[in-house]
Amino acid sequence: MRIHIGGDHAAYDLKTVLVEHLTRAGHDVVDHGPAQYEAEDDYPVFVLRAAAAVAAEPGSLGVVLGGSGNGEQIAANKVTGIRAALAWAPELAALARRHNDAQVVSIGARFTSEQVATQIVDTFVATDFTNEPRHARRLGMVTAYEKSGELPARPGASRD
Repeated sequence: MRIHIGGDHAAYDLKTVLVEHLTRAGHDVVDHGPAQYEAEDDYPVFVLRAAAAVAAEPGSLGVVLGGSGNGEQIAANKVTGIRAALAWAPELAALARRHNDAQVVSIGARFTSEQVATQIVDTFVATDFTNEPRHARRLGMVTAYEKSGELPARPGASRD
């Protein structure tokens, strides 16, 4: 599977570990940077490229990394069509894939050990979307809103 990865200085070491781990596991890993540690780098430069590459390549997945993972998740979610989820445990990564069909997982390097981060990405990559009607319906609402800006109708009420 092709996996796009990007981060910042706070997650540089963890990104390097995950690139090596995913490559050893047989995945085609595209590292969007940074290529070296730079204390003043800006995560959007690397994270937006990783997320945009996932959006442009259906079937691929992404991993974005930072100190907390929050800014990286927010940035990735600005890419049209991307659903990025913050995970600090493998169970959250599994739910993000199963229930939300997330294509990108965000990890905070300052709060996640290498061992747990490796488990998170392995779980994320190995888990499929369930496509259960309730989950598909909800994702449809989000996708429709993203395209039109129209809020979904409330049950039993007219649109507000």
